Amino acid sequence: MKQISILVPKGALLGSVEGPRQVLTEANKYLQSIGRSPVFDVQLVGIVKETQVHGGRYMVYVDALIHEVAKADLIIIPALDGDMGKLIETNRDFIPWIIKQYQGGAEIASLCVGAFLLAATGLIKGRNCTTHWLAAGYFKKMFPDVHLLEDKIITDEHGIYSSGGAFSYLNLILHLIEKHAGRDVAVFCAKAFQIEYSRRSQSPFTIFNGQKEHEDESIKQAQEFIENNIEEKISVEQLSEMVAISRRNFERRFKKATSNTVVEYIQRVKIEAAKKSLETSQKNINEVMYDVGYSDTKSFRTTFKKITGLSPIEYKNRYNQEAVVL
Repeated sequence: MKQISILVPKGALLGSVEGPRQVLTEANKYLQSIGRSPVFDVQLVGIVKETQVHGGRYMVYVDALIHEVAKADLIIIPALDGDMGKLIETNRDFIPWIIKQYQGGAEIASLCVGAFLLAATGLIKGRNCTTHWLAAGYFKKMFPDVHLLEDKIITDEHGIYSSGGAFSYLNLILHLIEKHAGRDVAVFCAKAFQIEYSRRSQSPFTIFNGQKEHEDESIKQAQEFIENNIEEKISVEQLSEMVAISRRNFERRFKKATSNTVVEYIQRVKIEAAKKSLETSQKNINEVMYDVGYSDTKSFRTTFKKITGLSPIEYKNRYNQEAVVL
């Protein structure tokens, strides 16, 4: 059997501790119902026997302490709630144990913002990872040497897994069940828990707010101009001249401050405005396109799908209550 250690850090979100335990336990029950042996030996593992989680609202009693677990096959790091820097420090005793287990052959899976604790181990330097899109900017600042794939639901690399935001961790749990117990078991669990099995991107759920947690006032001025003039065709040259910075230096500073190129930022601001219009208005696709400064239908649709993972009409049909196929 696979020894599964679901960590119970201080400040964990209860759902991402109990959710994996419940789904993996159900996978075992299904295997037994079809005459097969259970695959997962699931334990809750902590630094102390009783751990406060979810802002102190709940107490979780673990099955074992980390020093009592000699060999884990899979370690699951749940999402954390609060200041990530402080939470990493509070849960620092997990880090050497996680590293030792990985070096001994264990796989590691982080759920949502559990990626912060995973990254603090140093095991994903130079590697791919994902986390909740809301935390992407902060993650990049804390761990610039990790390649964050903020649109992904799942990453799977060198025995280390990560999942996107919130309940998308269930897609990673299904991925792990398929890998270790078979696709038929994963499909059953997807049906039992009514999880959309094929989802691979969190792009349709992302809200782009821009990155303004920086001190470069000239770049902030350019960002505000972009956001206040979505109907205009804005060029890099226009922006660099406006803030009196050479184009090359402007592009360098913009990317450093926002984690986006100037063109990417303009596109994302325009598409975010288009998304809001598609969600709330009865304008057709062309009207929305013109409102955000696009005149070429193909270009608009291509950029929209690149950023959201959906075509404009698919997006409208999903999120506008009174949408009709146009």
